[in-house]
Amino acid sequence: MKQYHDLMRLILEKGTKKTDRTGTGTISIFGHQMRFDLSEGFPLVTTKKVHLRSIVYELLWFLQGDTNIEYLVKNGVGIWNEWPFQSYLKQTGQEEVYPKYSEEWKEKLKEFVETVKTDAAFAKKYGELGPVYGKQWRDFEGVDQITDVINDIKSKPDSRRLMVSAWNPKEIPVMAKSGLPPCHTIFQFYVADGKLSCQLYQRSADVFLGVPFNIASYALLTMMVAQVCGLGYGDFVHTLGDAHLYSNHLEQAELQLSREPLPLPTMELNKNVKSIFDFQYEDFKLLNYEPYPGIKAPVAV
Repeated sequence: MKQYHDLMRLILEKGTKKTDRTGTGTISIFGHQMRFDLSEGFPLVTTKKVHLRSIVYELLWFLQGDTNIEYLVKNGVGIWNEWPFQSYLKQTGQEEVYPKYSEEWKEKLKEFVETVKTDAAFAKKYGELGPVYGKQWRDFEGVDQITDVINDIKSKPDSRRLMVSAWNPKEIPVMAKSGLPPCHTIFQFYVADGKLSCQLYQRSADVFLGVPFNIASYALLTMMVAQVCGLGYGDFVHTLGDAHLYSNHLEQAELQLSREPLPLPTMELNKNVKSIFDFQYEDFKLLNYEPYPGIKAPVAV
């Protein structure tokens, strides 16, 4: 994962200090591209432990067209919890009572997540993120983009229109109320020499926390689509717009850069799965992943 380390070094050395929506502050560059040959191993960061469980369940959640965190929290995945929680505090007039990231806020967040997990009515009302990724992938103004792009890959592999967009300008204001407008906005597939490649354009990239997840998620999606289309693995190309390190992630980034990248692991998919919508968590097996210990850092909400 030298490509990822090179990106962090570039931001630290040449990035510009910028303000941001969360008030945290960032060091940022604009316009960067990384390429990962999926035949050389699964691109999961090795210089800190990345939890594949969260990546797999989130991807399955997207593919289901789901936009409520209930499915995620029931499967032990908490990566989306903070956004609906903050929306819940606003809606119920408790935002001033629980200052962001205070110990009281953290305890209230745990209570919120447990209630989402156990109370279906509460989850329906407060666990909803709005028409984010899953909605746009499976029902963009009535269009099931995932089904369509897979059919097109099979029937028109040389098409230059093998694209899926999560950026729906009409619904951006709705998404922003309880979650985030899509950061990974559009992706395109490309077939050559019997192999499938994918390029993602990501408008905003939290390089320390988010980007390792994004790389692994879209690499895995590319492998899944390749399998159901009867194709081999090509490249995952990751194109970033605003690529940034938050000001409270700089020490963590330096620590990670002090570690030498290790050999990449291998990802095995259940070869019996023939539909993209039939994959289950148990259909993925990660082999030979021996990373350095994890590095904790706060999420900027």
